[in-house]
Amino acid sequence: MTAFTKGPSDPTVQPVPASVTEKVDAADTTLSNPKRAVISLGSNLGNRLETLQGAVDALEDTPGLRIKAVSPVYETEPWGVEPGSQPSYFNAVVILKTTLPPSSLLERAQAVEEAFHRVRDERWGARTLDVDIVSYADVVSDDPQLTLPHPRAHERAFVLVPWHDLDPEARLPGRGPVADLLDTVTREGVEARADLELRLPE
Repeated sequence: MTAFTKGPSDPTVQPVPASVTEKVDAADTTLSNPKRAVISLGSNLGNRLETLQGAVDALEDTPGLRIKAVSPVYETEPWGVEPGSQPSYFNAVVILKTTLPPSSLLERAQAVEEAFHRVRDERWGARTLDVDIVSYADVVSDDPQLTLPHPRAHERAFVLVPWHDLDPEARLPGRGPVADLLDTVTREGVEARADLELRLPE
């Protein structure tokens, strides 16, 4: 994926021009009729940056899936809990192309979480890794196993801010432009970490 890198040790997380993306897609013969999906990553236990990078690498290693862009890293306050009761999160968003159906993408996301010892014993609890499917193509579904788009993505700055960094023209299916959604949420507690970087897989 050299189109996304300035050099072997200097991958960029800046938005990629559509012309470049189209060339990469045209050259990628490993996927036939792929769908675009957006996934958010979060970690607030252990080595948070290392965990997020591991999740990016594990997703890229999935047959039928290619990561196209990785957002900057943000440090965010935990959602839905008392301030100071948990460590802060590192969050990022990835845009990918995949031939996997939504159900298989969900299975893979959960397998990646489990590989990093994610334990689901408490809602809003601290966790080593969150891998959430934010959107899948233009699918809108209220399937209880996988609601699409993510039912709370439109109100979460820690999803919208890095997604907007990657794709300023992005739209959340059924909700509208991400830029407009950002105007309705507070960015308080969502801080860019310019000193940290996730690498796009080679």
